[in-house]
Amino acid sequence: MNFSSESFSKKIAFDSEHLWHPYAALKNTPARFLAKSAHGTTIETADGLKLIDAVSSWWCMAHGHNAPEIVEAIQKQSEKMCHVMFGGFTHEPAIELGERLVEFLPEGLNKIFFADSGSIAVECAAKMAVQYQHSLGRPERCKLVALKGGYHGDTAGAMALSDPDGMHVLFRGIMPQHYFAERPNCRFDCPWDDSDFTSMERVVEEHENEIAAVICEPVFQGGNGMWLYNAGYLKRLRKLCDEKGILLILDEIASGFFRTGPRFAMMHTADANADYIKPDIMCIGKALTGGSITMAACVASDKVAETITNSKIPAFMHGPTYMANPLACAAGIASLDLFKSRNYAENVKRIESRLRANLEPLRSLENAADVRVLGAIGVLELKAKPSADDILKVIKDTGVWLRPFCNYVYTMPPLITTDAEIDRICEAIKRIGECEPAPVVEGEDEFHE
Repeated sequence: MNFSSESFSKKIAFDSEHLWHPYAALKNTPARFLAKSAHGTTIETADGLKLIDAVSSWWCMAHGHNAPEIVEAIQKQSEKMCHVMFGGFTHEPAIELGERLVEFLPEGLNKIFFADSGSIAVECAAKMAVQYQHSLGRPERCKLVALKGGYHGDTAGAMALSDPDGMHVLFRGIMPQHYFAERPNCRFDCPWDDSDFTSMERVVEEHENEIAAVICEPVFQGGNGMWLYNAGYLKRLRKLCDEKGILLILDEIASGFFRTGPRFAMMHTADANADYIKPDIMCIGKALTGGSITMAACVASDKVAETITNSKIPAFMHGPTYMANPLACAAGIASLDLFKSRNYAENVKRIESRLRANLEPLRSLENAADVRVLGAIGVLELKAKPSADDILKVIKDTGVWLRPFCNYVYTMPPLITTDAEIDRICEAIKRIGECEPAPVVEGEDEFHE
């Protein structure tokens, strides 16, 4: 696909006039780049730039762009059947993906509801928890507890479980009301402080007869602050939920598939016997298909599934049009094959070591507020964000695609990223950190993900 300068300008002009982009005004905020192709860790633009994708295109491209194995799987499936409704039908790709997931997921989480996106998986998890309590004759338990600083998606139900003072405040009027505990403040790399759990205990004590479940992102809070907290919190949370007959939902959409180091972030709670806490319901997505096509899943334990199945209303009341789409299932099978055949756990250790070596020295920057690294996640928190123009200049000068939001300059690169590419990514982060701070301009994409 080749564009003349005139054709390029026309396309960008049309985009600016007619196409909304994430968290941006319709006009006067055109897409900064016109992507032409993407392979491995690199996105190539129509005007010849080659950019290292330092954010895995919003955290999903675990194997890199256009992984040949996934592309081939989608192509082969498209020759047979692109889609068929899952109501009244099943098909081999869905069954095979389910079989692979049961092997891949933590033991005991084996009842799978395929969803269209991460947000829908969260919606399903919340509905499943409420229906579980209803099945036990406790319909009054229809609220959830979530964490301040959390992010679970952009649909109404998912927004209602995200940070109540975050990016979704405009829509409070259409969101159901839930309860929130303070964000865990005990850092991942610091000793566990049991007082950090006081807020959650208080909320549950005050409202336990209304609470169906607690939901949180394990260890890594993503889209509202890129925060890494102590795994001890999850151990206390599992114990409290068990004591109160409350379900625990873990949102592993961003943190799963080796992003924080182990296969799933909940595994950071492992003890000397390698045992780790498990949720009653978990949400997965993003890297499930290697970022090739949208798909997610809400996965329940036997206890949850059987309680609903053996009740007066045995059907779980949800059913997306594109549930278990065959193309997405084929992509998921190929992606799980790659996760199985590649030693990503070791690769992530390598990436973590490289990120830490490069980013820790940035604490000395005048505008630096904090540095956080875990697995294939690196964050430079700034006291104030530079201007969009300065960030754009760094991207073009370094050939690294970064998308800072609020005061966070972060990287979550593909798990195949080389040491040399990590070094380039960190240099770009440093360059942004050295830019002059600028006031936030209303309408600029200061929010994000």
